[in-house]
Amino acid sequence: MNAHEWALIVFTLLTQLSIGMLIATLAVRAFAGRKTNPERTAPISDLPIYVVVALMVLALIAALFHLGKITHVIGAVPNLATSWMSREVVAAVVFTALTVLLAFLIWRKIGNESMRMIIGWITALVGLYLLLAMSLTYMLPAQPAWNTLATPVTFFTTSLLLGVLGTAAVLVFTHATVDSQIIKGIAVASIVLVGLELLTMPLYLAFLSTQGAAALRSLSMMIGEYGWALVLRLLLVFAGGGLLAAYLFKNASTAKQEKMSTTLAYSAFALALVGEVIGRFLFYASSFRIGV
Repeated sequence: MNAHEWALIVFTLLTQLSIGMLIATLAVRAFAGRKTNPERTAPISDLPIYVVVALMVLALIAALFHLGKITHVIGAVPNLATSWMSREVVAAVVFTALTVLLAFLIWRKIGNESMRMIIGWITALVGLYLLLAMSLTYMLPAQPAWNTLATPVTFFTTSLLLGVLGTAAVLVFTHATVDSQIIKGIAVASIVLVGLELLTMPLYLAFLSTQGAAALRSLSMMIGEYGWALVLRLLLVFAGGGLLAAYLFKNASTAKQEKMSTTLAYSAFALALVGEVIGRFLFYASSFRIGV
C-alpha cells in the first residue's frame, strides 16, 4: 500500500468515527435531557462534540494528502450532479462546518439546548448522507470486491460502533459517574453492531466466491496472505465491542452504582479501533480492478 491509500484509511475511519460520535452524543444528550433539566445535563457531553470537530479537521487534512491540492477539493463542486466522490468531498466539508458551528454554539452558550439539538440532528443527517456518498464512491463495477452491499453495511456499522465506544471513552474521561441506563444503552448498541459485523463478513466472503476472477483474487488474499489480519480484526472487534460491552451491561447497576470503569471503556474503544484499522487496510490491500 502507498501513502495515498494510508491517507484514505485515516480519512475514512476518522470521518466515520466523527459521524458515529456525533450521533451517539446527541442520543446521550437527548436521553439525559428527558430525565432532568436538559440545560443542566447537556454539559456533561460537551467534550465529545469538540472531539468530533478535531477529528474532522484531521480527516480533511488526510483527504488533502490523498487529493494533493486544495484546488482538487474546489474542483469537486462542478461534478456534484454526476460524481459520488464529489458529493463525498463537499458533504465532508459541509459536515465539518456544521460541527464547528455546533461546537461554537455550545462553547459560547448561544441559544437554548433545544435549538442546539436541532442543529445537531441536522448535522447528523448530513453525516449520514456523507456515509452514503462515501460508500457509493467505492461501489464501482470495476472493483468487484468493493461493489457489494457489504461496503455500505461495513461503513455504517464501523461508524456507529466506533462512535458509541468513542463517546463512552470521552464521557468517562470527563465525567466519572455516568447514568447506568446510558451505560446499558452503549453496551447493547455495541453488542448489536458487533453482531452485525460478524454476520456480514462470512456472507461477504461467500459472495466474493461467485463474482469472477478479480473477486476470487481478493478472496484468496483475504483468507490466504492476509488471513492473519482478517482473523485478528474480527477478534479485536469482538473483544472490544462484544465481550467488554457485555461486561459493562452486566455490571452497570452493581454496588458501584453508576460509575463506569474507565479502563474498560478505553480498552473497548482501543481494541475496536485497531480492529477497524486492520479491516480498512484489508479493504484497500485486497482489492483488484477489472481492466485498466
